[in-house]
Amino acid sequence: VLPQLLNEYPGLTWTFRGSQAEMRESTSTLWIGFSMAMFVIYSLLAIAFRSYTQPFIVMLAIPFGAIGAVAGHVLFGYDLSIVSLMGLVALSGVVVNGALIMVDYANRRATEIPVYDAIVEAGVRRFRPIALTTMTTFGGLTPIILEQSRQAYQLIPMAISLGFGIVFATAIMSIIVPCFYLILEKSHDEASV
Repeated sequence: VLPQLLNEYPGLTWTFRGSQAEMRESTSTLWIGFSMAMFVIYSLLAIAFRSYTQPFIVMLAIPFGAIGAVAGHVLFGYDLSIVSLMGLVALSGVVVNGALIMVDYANRRATEIPVYDAIVEAGVRRFRPIALTTMTTFGGLTPIILEQSRQAYQLIPMAISLGFGIVFATAIMSIIVPCFYLILEKSHDEASV
């Protein structure tokens, strides 16, 4: 309708006001906060690993968490909202924990045994704590996700983002992180030769 009105009345102007304007402003602020959170996560991981490349392996779990969050919204019939996006920002901080534990363990063991054996051992030995952390987090969010009251309606999208995002990311991360860890270590070995 607006493009047609602009064609018919050349001097006409329009802008978003009310809830649309607030939503756009909130979304832009959220993206700035998300960018800052990603920078802080990367910086902390780079300091901990003493590497500029290994943090990317850990942060690789974040997009898979977003896929899980979207799948959870589709499954429960919720639209993505600002609250859902806030849940995604929170998810990005939570989902790196499992990959962090795995890579850190592999780094410590790689000083004593071959890299391949170190990442396999990290996957086996850290699987149970990672899986338990994921399941307890999802279990804690389940009552909110399944809540039917009107008071909880605003929190449900955030809980769906966190719960389904962490489950999906952990499942994928258990396979992807060891693969990328080996690829990175092989490329480092070849570069140093």
